Amino acid sequence: MKAPFYADHVGSFLRPERIKEARLQKDNGEISAEQLRSIEDEEIIRLVEKQKEAGLQAVTDGEMRRAWWHFDFLAGLDGVELYETEAGIQFAGVQTKAHGIKVTGKVDFTNHPMIEDYKFLHSIKGDHAAKFTIPSPNMLFFRGTIDEKVYPDHEALLQDLVAAYQKAIQAFYDAGCRYLQLDDTAWAVFFSEKGKEQIAARGQNPDELLHTFQRAVNESIAKKPEDMVITMHICRGNFKSTYTASGGYDAAAEVIFGGLDVDGLFLEFDDERSGGFEPLKFVNRPSLKIVLGLITSKHGDLEDPEAVKARIKEAAKWAPLEQLCLSPQCGFASTEEGNLLTEEAQWAKVRHVVSIANDVWK
Repeated sequence: MKAPFYADHVGSFLRPERIKEARLQKDNGEISAEQLRSIEDEEIIRLVEKQKEAGLQAVTDGEMRRAWWHFDFLAGLDGVELYETEAGIQFAGVQTKAHGIKVTGKVDFTNHPMIEDYKFLHSIKGDHAAKFTIPSPNMLFFRGTIDEKVYPDHEALLQDLVAAYQKAIQAFYDAGCRYLQLDDTAWAVFFSEKGKEQIAARGQNPDELLHTFQRAVNESIAKKPEDMVITMHICRGNFKSTYTASGGYDAAAEVIFGGLDVDGLFLEFDDERSGGFEPLKFVNRPSLKIVLGLITSKHGDLEDPEAVKARIKEAAKWAPLEQLCLSPQCGFASTEEGNLLTEEAQWAKVRHVVSIANDVWK
């Protein structure tokens, strides 16, 4: 079976204390960038071995070199900068650090540091699939601050962004990557009334925006090589075990399940905030894998395996069982702060996914 696998995972893992301390030392000028990278290398090697031991077929670098799941990649694009904002992103009861991204010049992809990050992961993957995660183009298009002098209209930005992503995908492929994931929280704007109010406040039409999101993804991956798998993870926010959005997939279901050209979709389904499985009825091709995020990464309590199997059976009423897979609903550390569970609990969650998947898809 090619990726995504029956037992898979979103990508990020809790940062070990050693990496957190080393990043602080680097910020304080106590160690060099080279020394920090050497420590990161050692911890990524350890992490990859633990993923293999847990029974996963795909391994990631856990996003160990990043502070954010999205800003680090986007800030590495030409014409994009990380900057200090007045306030952080508001989650349920907590705010992130006050950072954002802004477009200050023409967007392009040239010498991006994450190509080297992937090459290191590739060098230690062994016989496993090496999965790398980057944010979807929608995260810059919709969440970034755009200098209107550079891009007076959205269409010009979209075209440059698509071209940059096409270059990025080819660069990862040339580095050996055959399993790439686009992470995207922007779709959640269609899932609730609060989100629709955000769209209206921007003076945009929800239906037009929905199809712009679709274009951004499909055109970005249109030239991907045949033997490269590209999946998408759709999320409602994940910071210190909290969230930003709620609502089912219904309002965008036809586009997400029937209109995106990705090879797989990693979807949150760990609680009532994500709605039911009926939107899966729009899955219209046998090559699309649906990865059910039924195991939460937000706390360490293990779900009843029989209840999880029952939910998989329920989802199979709407999409064929052989097209379904299982994973945690999100990563364990979308930012360097991480979710509120222990490393021991994190690995128990991963083993839980593998065990249940082995029972279901024997």
